[in-house]
Amino acid sequence: MIAPRISLSPAMKMAELLDTHVALPGVFNRMGLPYGFGEASVEEVCQKADIDARAFLLICKIYALEGYRPAAEELQSARLQDIVRYLRFSHRYYLETALPTLADAMERMSRPCQPRSREIIRRFFHDYRSELSRHFDYEEEKVFPFVEAYLAGDGEKPFMADEFSETHESAEEKLEDLKSLVVKYLPAECDLPYLQLAVFYIYSLGVDVRKHILLEDLLLAPMLPPKERTVLESRLEDSDASPLSQREKEILVSVARGMLNKEIADQYNLSIHTVITHRKNITRKTGIKTVAGLTVYALLNNLIDMNTVE
Repeated sequence: MIAPRISLSPAMKMAELLDTHVALPGVFNRMGLPYGFGEASVEEVCQKADIDARAFLLICKIYALEGYRPAAEELQSARLQDIVRYLRFSHRYYLETALPTLADAMERMSRPCQPRSREIIRRFFHDYRSELSRHFDYEEEKVFPFVEAYLAGDGEKPFMADEFSETHESAEEKLEDLKSLVVKYLPAECDLPYLQLAVFYIYSLGVDVRKHILLEDLLLAPMLPPKERTVLESRLEDSDASPLSQREKEILVSVARGMLNKEIADQYNLSIHTVITHRKNITRKTGIKTVAGLTVYALLNNLIDMNTVE
């Protein structure tokens, strides 16, 4: 018999909420909630910690309820500041705890390997770590200041949203590649206990990062009023009329110069899947499908000159 879905509400006991999903202790830690709840309710504990209970429960539901999508009234009643606060603390957790822990396991795992194999493993993990840091830097420098300016009543704060979806995609793809490398292709001489630890940490981090991205897509953007939400989601919607992002321009130039997908992927340290996705976006945005047509587009828009075209 399938157990009924638990209803998470401000009136339930905080200790009972903690029992609903294995990921929630991490959520509690990032929100700075102390233990020793006793019989206190979610509302009572959050009020004492100066946290909006409804925003806190939205975060918990994203982690605990698979396929959960918040209703409009849930979003309207929650405090957006606490969503941003949680996302900021998540960044700190990833950079200061999760990634260093995984790095240590990867390093110890690869010690018995040949020098070339160790260097490949280190380089690939460095690339993943850099990609995730890039994603966080973009949010810290662009997304969160935009949201905080809105909350402060500053409608003039600029926001460049053209990389928002791209950083999501890149972070997730790098993680998938890292999982494939560790699970399928590592040399047999790797240290088995640390290999098992590395796999555990990779999968745990992957689940957490995907929840982090869901929080942004399902809570952060929808909690803004329509005007600001349109700006924030402009990249997510990715309409045909939207301009090419900087990365798309770089790939367009590479295509116009006659480079193959693999060559482009190697040049910009991307997966071939990412390059193909960018090329589809370029075609959709420009309405041009052939390499010759894209070359003319690049020439007309001063992205390349005649001397660089093969």
